[in-house]
Amino acid sequence: MSLWRALLASATLVLLLGGCGGGTTDPESASCPTPATTVGPRSQRADHTEVPIAFTCEGAKIAGTLYLPPGGAPHPALIWVHGAGQAQRLPWGNGDFLLPFTQAGFAVFSFDKRGVGESEGECCPGDHGHFNLATADVVGAIDAVRKRQEIDPARVGLFGASQAGWIAPRAAVDSGHVSFVVLAAPGIVPFDQEHAYEQLTGGYGSDKPFPTESEIAKTLEENGPSGFDVVPYLERMNVPALWLLAGKDQEIPLEASLAILNRLKASGKAYTIHVYPNANHGLFDVPPTDPQAMPDTLRWLQEHT
Repeated sequence: MSLWRALLASATLVLLLGGCGGGTTDPESASCPTPATTVGPRSQRADHTEVPIAFTCEGAKIAGTLYLPPGGAPHPALIWVHGAGQAQRLPWGNGDFLLPFTQAGFAVFSFDKRGVGESEGECCPGDHGHFNLATADVVGAIDAVRKRQEIDPARVGLFGASQAGWIAPRAAVDSGHVSFVVLAAPGIVPFDQEHAYEQLTGGYGSDKPFPTESEIAKTLEENGPSGFDVVPYLERMNVPALWLLAGKDQEIPLEASLAILNRLKASGKAYTIHVYPNANHGLFDVPPTDPQAMPDTLRWLQEHT
């Protein structure tokens, strides 16, 4: 769903509904709490170190790269949770998205999505609203990263955008070893409602006039709260979370999402919520739709780790 251009290789909901084939299986029993892990040779770069890491989850090898910052270990770590589409691991150097995180002292792990790049399996059940395997792969990544001696296992968090909003909270709950979560323009309302909203707006990059609040409310009401619902996992997730939302998001309905987050925050959740009134969906795009999103993210991470 997140359209991070060439860098993130994500997709809008056009891909989300048809990009990977409707026959993809996604077993409810999918689980990957302690996967077998292999580590490749380290590559020392001028400003960071790269460590290839692969782990086996539900019969498939999932391959990724751990980017380590300079300086003494152990480091806090961020694990990237993909949006929709056939996304590979975040590459170093394309738009310098990763550099601010490593400069701030964070390690970053990103893997090729199941069935993409060097990862085995079949892509992409999450693009059809089924998140069992996608969640299991993230849980496996958490365990693989926490095993590394360079990583502080008490400071491992998840970050991502768009479809990651439905996956990261569930992975945090299922793992039990996540200490913080950062999500930009995330899926929060039920999956089918979000799809209806995307059809109303035309999706990220559409030149359709932005709908009024009454039009949005009518569309969401007519489609009802159907499809995958992340709220039960948000209710169980008890770690600090940063939520970055866009006022002109053509994929995520702002007010309905805010209503959910504010209700949970009022119940005692440690939520920080930033709304960028004139921004569109790509808050983690390169360049972002609001330049303040990255400084706000780095400041919050430093305060909470």
